[in-house]
Amino acid sequence: MLYHLHETQHAVAQPLRLAAQTGQLFFRCPFNPLANSPFGRSMAAACEILDYTLKRREQPKFGIESVLIDGEVVGITEQAVLTNSFCTLTRFVRDTTRNDPKLLVVAPLSGHFATLLRGTVAALLPNFDVYITEWHDARDVALSEGGFGFDDYVDEVIAFLQHLGSGAHVMAVCQPSVPVLAAIALMSADDDPATPNSMVLMGGPVDTRINPTAVSTFAQSHSIDWFKANVITHVPFPYSGVQRCVYPGFIQLSGFMAMNLDRHLDANRKYFNHLVEGDNESAEAHRTFYDEYLAVMDLPAEYYLETVELVFQTHALPKGELHVRGRHVDLSAIRNTALMTIEGEKDDISGLGQTRAAQDLCANIPDDNRLHHEQAATGHYGIFNGRRWREEICPAATAFMYRHQ
Repeated sequence: MLYHLHETQHAVAQPLRLAAQTGQLFFRCPFNPLANSPFGRSMAAACEILDYTLKRREQPKFGIESVLIDGEVVGITEQAVLTNSFCTLTRFVRDTTRNDPKLLVVAPLSGHFATLLRGTVAALLPNFDVYITEWHDARDVALSEGGFGFDDYVDEVIAFLQHLGSGAHVMAVCQPSVPVLAAIALMSADDDPATPNSMVLMGGPVDTRINPTAVSTFAQSHSIDWFKANVITHVPFPYSGVQRCVYPGFIQLSGFMAMNLDRHLDANRKYFNHLVEGDNESAEAHRTFYDEYLAVMDLPAEYYLETVELVFQTHALPKGELHVRGRHVDLSAIRNTALMTIEGEKDDISGLGQTRAAQDLCANIPDDNRLHHEQAATGHYGIFNGRRWREEICPAATAFMYRHQ
């Protein structure tokens, strides 16, 4: 019922959006004497914001067409290497003969598309042969494809690393830190030749008992039955995944927005002022950010519920109680994979210390193969996007992975 109400809301809003589009044309028409007046510019800006707020957003494109390598512009082509029901392994093929290390970037399955890591990938491409996990929107996966849970996620990570082969590296951004740790522990226990040379964990909820945030506190204060009853719903017709149980992206987005509501309201106020003042560059920067931020996907209910329970409620990994396909996940089995953990001082999603906990849990990694990086004055998204990522964090992570080639 929840999803049906959401779809109905979109349908009802379409006439209002058309009216807003008409208003933009009217108040910006060069033959309208009000067009260049303060009133006309304000009305046109208000109509644009209303239209922008109501529009549907599809999966964005990475749009990385070239990067600068050794002072030369090198073309980039996206290639779907492996495609499964719930994920596509995408490679960013560089038009160069350089034989750089392979790097698997594991994107979070937490509401946003992998394109949220566009800046992450762009900064890594000059030095790595980059692959990324593009998780599929669960609403588009037919019910006949079966479910997708935490164990399936671990299986996918292992399969992708095995495809890359020996000598590769892996970078987990936020939520996948836990399944990536589990995957590497299992591969290490099996002496799998594809076990990566290094892993970089960025802002991940490895042990949410440490410095709990609003996210972890909320998860701990509600039972799994509460989550099933209140945030899990069925995909409606006409989507391909009709009747699949999902955690809808629009609910996750509501939670993200509520955590920083004042910041988002202020951003929209500035957007309105930029439109009125004719500051097209600043207005376009706002649209670019929110086109990505507001594009969300549905998560398979199994994976969402199991993550809430295992990561935020029972703390199975740090307690040494995590099992995957019936196998105990023993982090002490990790010996030959170097570990770097990255945290942001102002991270309000994964609090300080939650990711660093992996350093203590992976007790058998030699000290020379460890590094922890804490980025001052940086929030959650700043550790993998933006100036600090490009200028400080990415160079440190690159140097670490190159040291362990």
